[in-house]
Amino acid sequence: MGAVAIWFFTRSPEAISVKVHQVEKGVVEATVSNTRAGTIKACRRAKLSLSVGGQIVRLPYPEGSMVKRGDLLLAIDSADLMAEIEHLKAQTDSAQSKAKAVCLHAEHAQRSADRTRRLDTPGTISKESYDRVITEAEIATEECAAAKNAITVTQAALKVGQERLKHTYLYAPFDGVIAKINGELNEYVTPSPPGIPMPPAIDLIEPGCFVVTVPIDEMDASKVSLGLPARITLDAWRDLQFQASVSRIGSYVIDQEKQARTVDVELKFTDNNVTTLLLVGYSADAMIITTTHRDTVRIPTQALVDDDHVLLFDPADKRLKKRAITKGLSNWSYTEVIQGLKAGELVVFSLGDEGVTDGAYAQVSKESSQ
Repeated sequence: MGAVAIWFFTRSPEAISVKVHQVEKGVVEATVSNTRAGTIKACRRAKLSLSVGGQIVRLPYPEGSMVKRGDLLLAIDSADLMAEIEHLKAQTDSAQSKAKAVCLHAEHAQRSADRTRRLDTPGTISKESYDRVITEAEIATEECAAAKNAITVTQAALKVGQERLKHTYLYAPFDGVIAKINGELNEYVTPSPPGIPMPPAIDLIEPGCFVVTVPIDEMDASKVSLGLPARITLDAWRDLQFQASVSRIGSYVIDQEKQARTVDVELKFTDNNVTTLLLVGYSADAMIITTTHRDTVRIPTQALVDDDHVLLFDPADKRLKKRAITKGLSNWSYTEVIQGLKAGELVVFSLGDEGVTDGAYAQVSKESSQ
């Protein structure tokens, strides 16, 4: 039942004006909120750079373009590498021809050695001639093996050159939109030196898929588990709430100087239709719902006195009366009352006003909850 404003007026000139709220039944949630603003992020985002430096010769797509996985995004001048590869290909062909000739010679020498062995009878062939033929065959066989190894060496060098050539091209690792290009045609790009961050050449974002990452205080992190529902609010869309759920919990505590220790929690939107309203980088706040009690007696949290008492307005004698209660779940908006109140009673929530104390005469303000 919604809160109802009830008007009572007293003839006593000393009556004070108070704001009241009618005790009702409803939903009370225990929640966990972020300690600092979170951030809207793309499900996949790649900040791409080349591992080698060079002059940009190709930029097929401008910023904002949709690209497919495998599309060429950027290329640098590679004429020297291509010439080197052609040189290595020629060396490989030469090594193969040389190996063929050497191995044919080895086969001939081996056949001569075989014949010599068959004719090796006393007095037919001198010992010197026999040793020379056999040794030449062995040498020719080893030369054939060396020539084949030379082919392997040139092929390996060719593969190295081809791999180096690949490093001069930047391809899209997934379907996405080009968010930012740091470079223009004919400009020179360089990789980041160790310890010196450089802007990426291409910033690629997966469209239509967003998550929210928020820092949760380490003391609240144990209350969060995968799949819990959450509500997201954005500064850019103040009048909207976005439904989400916990999709990932950080595996370590972030310890930053002069900041509370926190754990990053990732939330995924449950309604894919809202993604048209989102942009990467929006600030976001999250309220993760850890427990929900429905159809329970509740009061505005600001009506609590000393955390376990409330002030009631008694319409019969128009006095304020302090009463002890037993709390249940609580959040910034509502607190569950397990014992001490019943639906329909009137609690005071203008507690900071002068004269609002136990036993005071009062009348209900026009600004009371409706």
